[in-house]
Amino acid sequence: MESQTTSLPKPSGTPTTPPKRRIKLVWYPQRGPQEALVRCPYPEIFFGGARGGGKTDGVLGKWAIKERRYGRHLNAVMFRRTTVSAEDAIERSKEIYGPLGGKFNESKLRWKMPNGGRVSFAYLDSIQDANEYQGRNVTDAWVEEAGQYESATPIDRLFGVLRSSAGVPAQLVLTANPGGAGQHWLRDRYRLHPFPRNPLKLERLLANGQTHHVAVIPSRITDNRILCERDPDYINRLHMVGGPQLVKAWLEGDWTAIEGAFFDCWSQKNILAPFTVPHEWLKFRSADWGSFAPFSIGWWAVVQDDYVAGNLSGAVRKLPRGALVRYREWYGLGGGKGKLTAEAVGDGIVSRETSDKIDYGVLDPSAFAEDGGPSIAERINNVLVRNRRVPFRPADNSRVAATAGTQRRGAMGGWDQMRQRIIGEHDMPMLYVFETCTNSIRTVPTLQHDPARAEDVDTSQEDHCADDIRYACMSRPWLKKPPEREEQPDHGWRPMGDDDAISVKTI
Repeated sequence: MESQTTSLPKPSGTPTTPPKRRIKLVWYPQRGPQEALVRCPYPEIFFGGARGGGKTDGVLGKWAIKERRYGRHLNAVMFRRTTVSAEDAIERSKEIYGPLGGKFNESKLRWKMPNGGRVSFAYLDSIQDANEYQGRNVTDAWVEEAGQYESATPIDRLFGVLRSSAGVPAQLVLTANPGGAGQHWLRDRYRLHPFPRNPLKLERLLANGQTHHVAVIPSRITDNRILCERDPDYINRLHMVGGPQLVKAWLEGDWTAIEGAFFDCWSQKNILAPFTVPHEWLKFRSADWGSFAPFSIGWWAVVQDDYVAGNLSGAVRKLPRGALVRYREWYGLGGGKGKLTAEAVGDGIVSRETSDKIDYGVLDPSAFAEDGGPSIAERINNVLVRNRRVPFRPADNSRVAATAGTQRRGAMGGWDQMRQRIIGEHDMPMLYVFETCTNSIRTVPTLQHDPARAEDVDTSQEDHCADDIRYACMSRPWLKKPPEREEQPDHGWRPMGDDDAISVKTI
């Protein structure tokens, strides 16, 4: 961006010459990701993905360039979930827009740009917040720190407010770093595993047959040459922020590294390539019901003897006796208008168990609650029994270890049982999932601790698969084997029996 000034007039008596024009450079895109962002015409853009990649500058600069072209028809809004996350962006906007002639309204957090356009900073936490913008002509939306959102629902609602009758290309830009409650959906939506080296073009087929174009523009600190030159120690400081997972996530854009995960013990060892489960193995199912949240149902097999599992690719894994193997799952929506009823869920279970002999099933105990009619569990079980399938019984819903004030003092909670099985012993887990169980693999590793109760999961996240896995673990509690006692040498001693007598002479 450029602004122009003229030199001061020379003293009288000197020869008159045309005034020199001095050009002040306010902002320009750095070559690479920022330049790609400025030029990108796609309606949806993911920009960034690692720390220090120049995300804030890139979006603010892009808007300044669009405002110079479209003038008063530009109406851009940066959305954030917390006030703190917008402070740096507002201060940086003052350094760019101020010299260009923009006027900032502190109370409304809004810029009136030099050519009549508007740039605002707003709050977005829920669908209701997005709905407040319905009816407005927003041409550009930017969601900063998109990883703070557990789901994309409130962000996607912004597509309903993006429009322009003056021909401004409407665009939604998301910026984010690895980590946070939304890591899993961002990683899957923008194909960030592995984190790409170069921009990607993604396509999504819409219900009307049209194609929605998405750009993924990766940016790392090494792409931000200005920051690296002005603060050469920044990379060193990133190496000091925490554990190796967090460093790898922030520095390299590793979207598989999860710092502070509740199940930080989860690893690739817990994931199996599918194989044919022996018919003689005990099988059961576990389920977490969701009226308006997703339900999750898992089918399990119990390894009967130490078993070597193989698949068509030739890979083999040794599975220990008693390990649980999740060989199938069903993840969906139950209850409510437009979603599956309890009876439909029962029918779905029946259709998936055509060749299975299920020994028992455990279901979220809240589904057995009666409120003026048959319970959810009763309705599902009616379908199962009618089709000669094993009905559900209430699951053990213990979440955390029992405390001193409970009857089962010292008993292990469901999360402890699940964690213990994930770890296993002798470097062999006691819980496995087939790689086809994609929702378990997607959601369990990303779960975080409850901020108010560290020993529990943050239930605001997508914890439905974890709940049904917890029920499965509690239905078959497993304890590590105690260490074997070393053989003691035989010195000829034997325990004293009833026939033994020691005579003590009193003096």
